[in-house]
Parts: sequence; structure tokens; C-alpha cells
Amino acid sequence: MAEFFLELFSEEIPARMQKAAAQELRNICVNIFGELAPSHIRGFYGPRRIVLAASIASEKPGGVVEARGPRDSAPEAALQGFLGKHGAKREDVVAEGGYFVLRRMMPAVSAAQLLREALPGELAKFSWPKSMRWGQGGVFTWVRPLRRIVCLLDGEVIPITLGPVTASNETEGHRIHGPGPIAVSSFEVWEEKLREHKVIVDQDERRKAIADGLAAKAAELGLTVAPDENLLDEVNGLVEWPVPLIGKIGAEFMDLPPEVRELSMKVNQKYFALRDAAGNPAPYFAFVANLEATDGGVAIVSGNERVLRARLADARHFWDLDLKTPLNELLPKLEKITFHAKIGTQRQRAERIGALAAKIADALNADGTESEQARWAGVLCKADLVTGMVGEFPELQGIMGGYYAERSYRGWNGKIVGPAIKTHYQPKGPSDAVPTGTVAIAVALADKLDTLTNFFRIGEKPTGSGDPYALRRCALGVIRIILENGLRLPLKPLLGGDESLFDFIIERLRVKLRGEGKRFDVLDAVLAAGVDDDLVRLMKRVEALGGLLGTEDGKNLHAAYKRAANILKIEDAKDGPHTAELVLGVLPLPEEQQLCDALPYIEAETLSAFRQENFGLAVAGLASLRTTIDAFFDKVTVNDPEPELRRNRLRLLARFRDTVNIIADFSRIEG
Repeated sequence: MAEFFLELFSEEIPARMQKAAAQELRNICVNIFGELAPSHIRGFYGPRRIVLAASIASEKPGGVVEARGPRDSAPEAALQGFLGKHGAKREDVVAEGGYFVLRRMMPAVSAAQLLREALPGELAKFSWPKSMRWGQGGVFTWVRPLRRIVCLLDGEVIPITLGPVTASNETEGHRIHGPGPIAVSSFEVWEEKLREHKVIVDQDERRKAIADGLAAKAAELGLTVAPDENLLDEVNGLVEWPVPLIGKIGAEFMDLPPEVRELSMKVNQKYFALRDAAGNPAPYFAFVANLEATDGGVAIVSGNERVLRARLADARHFWDLDLKTPLNELLPKLEKITFHAKIGTQRQRAERIGALAAKIADALNADGTESEQARWAGVLCKADLVTGMVGEFPELQGIMGGYYAERSYRGWNGKIVGPAIKTHYQPKGPSDAVPTGTVAIAVALADKLDTLTNFFRIGEKPTGSGDPYALRRCALGVIRIILENGLRLPLKPLLGGDESLFDFIIERLRVKLRGEGKRFDVLDAVLAAGVDDDLVRLMKRVEALGGLLGTEDGKNLHAAYKRAANILKIEDAKDGPHTAELVLGVLPLPEEQQLCDALPYIEAETLSAFRQENFGLAVAGLASLRTTIDAFFDKVTVNDPEPELRRNRLRLLARFRDTVNIIADFSRIEG
């Protein structure tokens, strides 16, 4: 095996593009290697380089290459095109099976030759989300100006050319600590020399060094770093030699909402928020420098504190200015903002949300005060869209409205309406908490249901290729709010009777169950037995049935059901359906009489348990049928030669099937 090493060294690559670029480089090389059987492939990425190291066969073995061409009856032009494509002559092809077939003995090709011939063209097709033209003539495109290429095979340079750059054995280290060319002869030498020149090349090692370093610096002050995996990933793509540092936040900014302060730090400066021992925001921030300063970072910290002070001063200006106008006085401005041309303005939307929130609160048995709070919070929930702070930081919509409501309205209005506005977009993702409390729940549901019903009304439904209005996320939010709060809330009346929208929400429930590793076929079986728009009750039924199917009794009952259903399907096609009343006295065997006696009792018990929503008892009753139905199939011949006896036994099986179907349509259950 030969060691192949490739480094593409450029000016700074945006952090968000690095990981995907390393994967594309891997894919390109794997495709080129083909029969060279690449193994031990490793990819690396960082601010100024994407890299691949692999073990490959030293040559591609020769052998007979066969290609089928056009039909032997095709026009001569088709054959000539085929020959031209493969660089072959007319005598190289033979007619076989109605087609021209090309067979040629190809010599072995060295890995070096294959790379020289194939790699430049493939790299030239490299797809960056954004790229720039540069170099002489401005025809070569790359994410940023490409400076060096290292391309080695067992230490020997493969002199490929990409744009204006030709490969060599020279790379560069840290821009400050290790400038200038560095000669390398292998991956191990490259990694070692770059570490000497202050570059950690392994992105996983670098990320861990950042996380551990920040945690250690924070611990020196008795603090912890607020978790932020996305920011950690981004910073990892910005530095080659991470040096964690801590700065101080001016006391005059600590009364700003923590979300304002921390978002400004994160978005603008890539700073990490810190927490004290009680989990409260601390007056410090952490960040990562990309060099070791001779003064220990004092000047760097001071400079970053000045920058943050200016950022937070801007935020303070927006905060103070916004507080001068109560949210309700901003509502007229919402009339000038179109939510959607076919749906209306944000003001119209807010009025709808308010009315629906009050309706939902009533359905949740809220008192008159809570219903009014829900209506008021719904009307105000979009008012912060026209504030200065949300204009600067759109990510804070809803959150700022909550803070402004708490400050603007005293008494119950501020204490209840504020938090309801603050959480009405939740949950925004699978790890986000759902709102709690009647008013907050009502507003969050109203916001999502209004979005769903109106976009479905105008025909803007998600497709397989897109969901521009995030309606799938909306539907999942509705499901999570209802289930996690245990809300006994019939859903269909809130959807305006839109069956397609109800089906859409149920489909999202299926996806949720599938993602959690649960049996979504059980949900289908339960729904097939009768649509239930009370999601809490629906999931209780699903869980009870899923529990039954996880037992031996449940598995055997399901098998017996399938056997009965298959028999009935065949026999019903002949002379069915066999759903008439049983003829008493025409069940001569004890096993069929026992089944006949058990079914009315089980049916009555199941229906009673259903009315009481005791689904565990309902499925337990069905489970008790297991031994009786097993004995029936063991001893009874259903298709008896005696017609009356056959009909009676088929009617008995039909009653068994229908009794089981009270719980769910077992034919929908897989396995």
C-alpha cells in the first residue's frame, strides 16, 4: 500500500463550509481511487486548509475492459460516437446478442499516473456554497484564494495543477507563530511540523482543546460556560491554535435581559456566556484567541472588552427606546406589515391569534380572567416585530415582547401576559421546552394553529422537496404542547374541520413516533378503528396496544387475528359476508362453544373499559382470549363439509375479528 496525502491550503475558509468541504474532498478521492481500494482514510479541516490522508494500492491492475455499445442495427453514426467516446477502432468491437461489444486489454496504471490524470479535473469541479474568481485572468474559482497544494504519494510530489497553483511538498503553519514555507514528506511529518508551528490540525482535538480550555479558565473564577454546541463548532473553524481568555462585562449592562446580552456576544463577537454557581448569568464572557500573546492576553482581553462595551451600548439604546412605548401602542404599525399576501397583515394575524387563544383557554376550562389574559397576550404577541431590538436581533422576537409586556403592564397582565408572549414560539426544535400554564399554552397553540389553518386554506402545503413556511415544525409543536401538557383538547374543531390538515398533523405524529423508535403502525391500527382527535387519549390507546403486542399473549392474539382475517377474506369472496347472528346449538365442539361464550363478555367489558378510558383493562380483556382462540384453531375445522356448520363457524370468526377491532384494526399491524 502507498500513502497518499493531499492538502489544499488557502486564505480563511468560512467555518460553516469546512466540514462539508472535507467530506466532498473525501468523496472525490474515493471516486478517483476506485480499484485502488482506499483504506484508513482520514479527513481534516480548519480555517485555512482541507486535508485528506489515505492508504491506497500502488497501482490499478490491468485486465480486460468490456463495454456494451449501441444495437448492431443502429446507424453508423451511433457506433462511431461510441468508438470515439472510448478511443477505439471499428475492429475493436464485435457483434454479440444484438449489440456491439467492446473488449480491450488495459495495462496496469500506477497510482501516481492515475492521480496526475484524474485529480486536477475533479478538484476543478469542487462545489463551494460561495466562491470567488481570482488569479491571472480571473477565471479560476475557489472559496478564497488558493495558496498552496501539497500532493504526495509515498513522499514523492505528484505535481498536479489547480488554477494558478501547482502542488509541491511545502505547507505553512500559523500565520503569526509559524509563517513561511514548511517542507513535509508524509502525513505524520506534516502533523508534527504543524504542531511545532502552532497549528492543531485535527478538528476533534482542536474542539476538545477549546471546550476544556474555556471550562478551565471559567473554573478559575468559580464559573461555568453556558452550553452552546453550535458556537463551539463555529469557533473551532476560526482558530488553529486556540487560547482561551476571560473578559469582564460592565456592571451597567447586567440589567439588560440576558438573551439580549448573550445574543449580542454570540452573533457579533463569538463570545461564550458564563454562569455563576447558582446558574445565573455572570458579569464575564469567555472567548478564544488564535495566538499566544507575550503579555498573557491582557491587551487582547482589554480590546475585546471595549468592543463588547460598544455592542452592548447599542443594545442598551434599543432597550431604553423600546420601553418608552407600550406594546399596545405599536399595534397600528403591524397593519403596515404583510404576513402573506393571501392571508393578510400581522395586525390581522394578531387579532386572530388573540381570539383563538381565548377559545383554547375556554376549552381548557380556564376562568374568565385567564381567557382574557390569553386573548390579550395573543393580540400583543407580534407587537415586538416593530421594536428596535427585534429589528437588530430578529432571533429575539417573542422574547423581547415578553420583557416589554412585563415592564409595560403591572399586575396580572405583566406577570402572566409577559411570559406567555415570551414562550409563544416554543417549541422551536426537538430539544426546546414546551410552554406551560393555561395562558402560555393557549397563545402558543393559537399561533401555530393559525399558521397551519391559513396556509392550508390558501393551498400552501409542504411538499416532498420543501416546507418554506415550516409547517411541519408547526404541527410537531402542536403535538408536543398537547401531549407533554396532557391536554384533553379535541383538535378538529380548532382546525376548522379541515380533514387534510388533521391528516397532516397525524402524519407528523407518525414521524415523531418513528424518530423515537416507537411503532407507528400501532397508531395506524388505532386510528383505523375510529378517528380520535383527542391526542392524549389516542396515545394512551397506542401505548396500551403497544404494550399488549410486546407480550406473548399479544403476539399470539395478533397471529390468530391474521389467521381469522385471512380465512374470512377468502370465504367472504365466495358467499360472504359472514356477519349474521350465530345459529345457537350449531356449535358442537366445546372449543367453539367456549369462544362463543367468551366473546359477548369480552366485547361488553372492552366497550365499558373504553368508555372509562381504561385502555389497559380493555387490552387485558383481549389478551384473555388468547388461549380460547388458540384452542379453537387447534381443534375446530372452520370449512366443515356441512354448510350450516361452516357458516356458523365463519360467523363466529367474524365476531372474534370485530371484537378485536374495537381496540384497533389489527390488519394494520406489521409483523
